[in-house]
Amino acid sequence: MSDSKKSQQMRIFDATGQELMTVRAIERDGSDLVIRGKIFGAMPMAAKLRPEEARAALKMLDAKTAWFLFTLLFRRSR
Repeated sequence: MSDSKKSQQMRIFDATGQELMTVRAIERDGSDLVIRGKIFGAMPMAAKLRPEEARAALKMLDAKTAWFLFTLLFRRSR
């Protein structure tokens, strides 16, 4: 895998800092959002997010958390 492709990955960690998932692609499939990656570095997975589930996720955000999510894009990593 080329370095440019490797840098276009997102990793999701648990509370102890262990890697849970490596997201390799986020794509559209009709009205759904498809998230492709590997769980625990080994098991390939494709998860679909439907519009009603995306709306449910947005309802879980309060104003303070929504603002944090927006500013997270501009923060530096520790």
